[in-house]
Parts: sequence; structure tokens; C-alpha cells
Amino acid sequence: MSTRFKPKFNIKKGDLVVVITGDDKDLTKPRPVLDVNIEKGKVTVEGVALATKHIKPTAQDTKGGIEKKEAQINISNVMLWDAKLKVPTKVKRQRTDGKLIRVSKKSGEVIK
Repeated sequence: MSTRFKPKFNIKKGDLVVVITGDDKDLTKPRPVLDVNIEKGKVTVEGVALATKHIKPTAQDTKGGIEKKEAQINISNVMLWDAKLKVPTKVKRQRTDGKLIRVSKKSGEVIK
């Protein structure tokens, strides 16, 4: 992404999202966002894009083994979950009392 302007995304850490494209596509199962990388435009979603990492045995960890870990996916591949209507929704921003708040376009509810 360009470093001239800081991109603005409507998804934050802790939000419930659904994956709308890719191998883990599921429009009915909301999952929490674990991490948002604004500079790269990527998010880490719980249980999505599991990557396998082989861990070599060391003095501290004598067992080693294979570890599954969530990889980052593009932020455009997820959509915010509207808890009121139980559907994915787009987000608009409104300014109230000098603060920007996120509002669901489908239900009109404020997203916390």
C-alpha cells in the first residue's frame, strides 16, 4: 500500500466478521478478528487460513512438532457481521458529537 496517506478501514480488532471469498468462505458463521495490519491491508481471523509450521526440538521444547497458526488474509475478503439481523453488512461512518462512529447500513445499528 502507498505510504502517502494512511488507509481507513471499517474493521477493528475484536469485531465479528464473515469470510466472503476463499477456501474458508462461510457467510453464516461469524468469527472474531484477532489482528489488523493497516499498512498491508490484512487481517487475522480466528480459525481462517490455517498455516502449518514445523517446530524443531530445542533444549526448552524437547518435543517440537507441528503447529497450526492463523495466517493473514486480505481485508477485502471479510465483511462485518450485523448481530441484529444476523447477516453480513457494509459499514458507513457518521459524525456525532465530534466523534466518528460506525453504523451498519442494513440495520442502522451503531457498531461498538
